[in-house]
Amino acid sequence: VQLQASGGGLVQAGGSLRLSCAASGRTFTSYDMGWSRQAPGKGRELVAIIRANGITSYTDSVKGRFTISRDNAKNMLYLQMDSLKPDDTAVYSCGARSPGVSTYDIWGQGTQVTVSS
Repeated sequence: VQLQASGGGLVQAGGSLRLSCAASGRTFTSYDMGWSRQAPGKGRELVAIIRANGITSYTDSVKGRFTISRDNAKNMLYLQMDSLKPDDTAVYSCGARSPGVSTYDIWGQGTQVTVSS
């Protein structure tokens, strides 16, 4: 599967953005999917995942503010980000975990999200 994220931009603190990820490949439904972010000088942080069965999980810092979803019919992954904070500023990427693999092994090109105070 190949992935391409879009929807980033500049937003004021407290605002919202919706990221989209287009996936190619006919086996999209078999993959656990996720969103990660990487801020300048920091490592990649996995912030939200949605399993092939639809179960979601979030890192503590985004719980209650971010919502991950997927549309299997359209091969699309989304991340709705509300109540954004300056600390959310990062490059956001969508990823996939291949069946039988323990880590997220497929990453697409990211999209920049900048939250101003």
